[in-house]
Amino acid sequence: MQVPFAKPHLTGREGALVAEVIASGWVSQGPKVRAFEEAFAARVGAAEAVATTSCTTALQLALYVMGVGPGDEVIVPSLSFIATANSVWQCGATPVFADIDPDTYNLDPDAAERAITERTKVIMPVHQVGLPADMDRFLDLGARYGIEIVEDAACAIGATYKGRQIGSMGPLACFSLHPRKVITTGEGGMITLNDPQVADRLRKLRAHAMDVSDLARHSAKDVVIESYPERGWNSRMTDMQAQLGLCQLESLDWILQRRRELAERYSAAITHIPSLEAPVEPDYAVRTWQSYCVRVNARLPIGRTDLMRRLLHDGIPTRRGVMTIHEEPAYADATVRLPHSEAAARDVIILPLFPDMTEEQQDYVLERVATHAVAQAA
Repeated sequence: MQVPFAKPHLTGREGALVAEVIASGWVSQGPKVRAFEEAFAARVGAAEAVATTSCTTALQLALYVMGVGPGDEVIVPSLSFIATANSVWQCGATPVFADIDPDTYNLDPDAAERAITERTKVIMPVHQVGLPADMDRFLDLGARYGIEIVEDAACAIGATYKGRQIGSMGPLACFSLHPRKVITTGEGGMITLNDPQVADRLRKLRAHAMDVSDLARHSAKDVVIESYPERGWNSRMTDMQAQLGLCQLESLDWILQRRRELAERYSAAITHIPSLEAPVEPDYAVRTWQSYCVRVNARLPIGRTDLMRRLLHDGIPTRRGVMTIHEEPAYADATVRLPHSEAAARDVIILPLFPDMTEEQQDYVLERVATHAVAQAA
């Protein structure tokens, strides 16, 4: 059996609906992007949402409007995709790496507090693989030290923290719409916030800071001469992508439910494999299960990479656990020691999980995992 590692959920309606957008003649950023922003904001309980080309550009724009620039520091977890740190670098600032909570794999608020200096401008908690970080503690840190909070919520649409939707609490939250995330627009990102003035500036900045939108110019009854009061970027989503995003939002509740069902099946089985440890979900959080991360321990009779290699030979692709950015060559100048992050990056495997995964496929994954992780021990 060949089991995909990840696969977006598509209903079959998407092609015809995207074709309607193409037939309209408006394929770049236009009315569908605005409709998608409104629907996304409503879904997460935010006043505003601003669509971008990716979560990376969303993070870059979010940091920029928070005033982050050369000489500033942004505290981030090292245990994250490299885009978290790259977005800081793209603003000319310095990412400062802090350690994680070993149980949740999320940035540890105490470690973040220890990393604060007079140059700290922002703390960026990451809701790792869709598990909400301890937001009340981060918001408290921000208030006490006068530091902004920008959430890397790439995997977290639909997640909740103490009953509140991720995307509705902090000043700015940034989501990913890559095919490996909970919902997709192919490529894309979204910023959610509650300040309409900041949202207006973000919409301008994503279009080279032009002071009038394409939608407004094309619907104008008189000549419009635009101006550019500041410098910006081209980070615009297209209406074709937005139409796909609207379709995906309609399926979001089902996707989240199905991911949870599959994750619970995994956890129930993995509790019976002594060499593996299932992920946790704290009482304060409801996670999206964007990925299923299983941790190997000293009882595993083979190495983690060897286990991944054997599973791949069985037709089961896996991925290493979340990377540690400070151990990558691109950030070799980071001289930090983060034991919890380094252990998680070394010991975690991500198993296949996607909404349309069948129980037969999942049972095959579990059977092969048990064969290599248990039978080998004998």
